[in-house]
Amino acid sequence: MHTPLLRPAPNSPSAGQLEIAKAPEHSAIASNVPGSFAWHVFRERHPKLVSQIRRAHPYLPFQHQALEGLIEETLTGRISRLPRSAYDFAAWDAWGGDYFGQRWQDVPFLWAEGYFYRRLLEAIGFFASGPWFWVDPFDFLKAAELQDPALDHELAALDELQHLPPDQRAEALLLASLWGNRADLGFRIGKASTAEQPTRAANLIADDSAAVWSTLASGETRRVCIVADNAGRELLSDLAFLDYLIQAGLVSEVALHLKPHPYYVSDAVTADLVGCLRRLAAASGSAADIAGRIWQLLADGRVTVYTHWFYCAPLSFHHMPLDLASEFESASLTIMKGDLNYRRLVGDCDWPSTTPFVEAASYFPGPVVTLRTLKSDVVVGIDSRTLSALDASREPWRTSGTHGLVQARL
Repeated sequence: MHTPLLRPAPNSPSAGQLEIAKAPEHSAIASNVPGSFAWHVFRERHPKLVSQIRRAHPYLPFQHQALEGLIEETLTGRISRLPRSAYDFAAWDAWGGDYFGQRWQDVPFLWAEGYFYRRLLEAIGFFASGPWFWVDPFDFLKAAELQDPALDHELAALDELQHLPPDQRAEALLLASLWGNRADLGFRIGKASTAEQPTRAANLIADDSAAVWSTLASGETRRVCIVADNAGRELLSDLAFLDYLIQAGLVSEVALHLKPHPYYVSDAVTADLVGCLRRLAAASGSAADIAGRIWQLLADGRVTVYTHWFYCAPLSFHHMPLDLASEFESASLTIMKGDLNYRRLVGDCDWPSTTPFVEAASYFPGPVVTLRTLKSDVVVGIDSRTLSALDASREPWRTSGTHGLVQARL
C-alpha cells in the first residue's frame, strides 16, 4: 500500500511546497563537512564547471560577472534570492524560505545543489527574452560525447548481443543502462567471453534484478515509466533497453521522462533524445535498427515523451505534486535512472545504509526500480556483511562511480 495523495496538483512551479509523504526523519546531508563529497562539489566541481562554461561560450560582460559572483557567493557569501522578475521566483522563494541568508554549506545539499544550477541558468540569461534565451550551457559537453569517434565501436557491440541467448541479452542491456554514464556504453556486459564482466558483476552491491525480470515476465507490466538521468552514452543505452522491453513483449508502452530544461550538467532533455536517436540512426546494424523502431514507436504512440517542472525542483519525491504522482501510480512499473533520481527517491539524508530499500521507498505511488551508479553518499538496502567489507576497503565506494545497484520495491 502506498501513501494517499494529499494535495491538489499545481499548474506551475509557482505552486510552492508540496507533500505526498513525510520526508525521512534523518539529518539532511550538507556540504559543511571538510573533505566530504558535498564539500568537494561546491569547492572544486562547481568552480571548474563554471570555468569550462565560460571558455566554451562567447558570453557578454554581464554573464561573466554574474557567473563570477555566483561562485564567490557559494564559497564565501550568503544565499540570495532570485530576482523578482524570474518566471519561477514565487516557487523558489517558497522552496528556499528557510535557507535564504544562510551559508550555502549549511543548508541541505540536495536543495543547495539544485539552486546552484538554477542560479547558473539565471546568470547566463537562459530564461530571459534575448539572444541567449534557451541556449543550453551544457550542450557542448553533450555534443562532444555523441561525436566521440569511439562511439561507433561501442554501438557495434549491439550487433554482438543478437547472438546471445535472450536472458543474457536482457541482462546485458539492463546493466548497460545502469553503467551507461561510465566511460563506455557497456553493451558487452553479460557476455561470457568478456573479461570485464566479472568485475562489473562484483561491483553490484545490491541486486534485485531477478525480481525485476520476474515482474516484467509476468505479463502484467503493460506501461512502464523510465525516468532518465544523463544524456549521451547513458541515454543511448536507455534507448536500447527501452527497445528491448517492447520488442521482447515484456511491456506494451513506455513513457520516457526527461527534464523540461537543462538542470544538472548532463541531464537529458528532449533535444538530447532527438540527438541520440539521430546518432543511433547514423550508425549501422542494430543501432540503426533501434533508432528506426523507436522513431516508429513514437509515431504510433507506444513510446511517449513526458516531462514535468518538478524534475527541475530541489526537492525529494516525497514532495512531488499530485499530477506527477498520478503518472507513477498509473504505471505498471517505474524505472528510476541514476544517482540524482536515487537521492530524490529515498531522500538525500543520513540513512543507515542497512535500511531496507522497500522501507525507504515505501511511500512511492507504484512499483519502482532504481538502476544507479553510486556517485554520492546516500545509500540504503546494503546488507551488513557487504557494508562492512566495503567500509574496510577504505575506498570511496559511495562516490567513485565504481559500484552500482539494482533495487526494487515491487
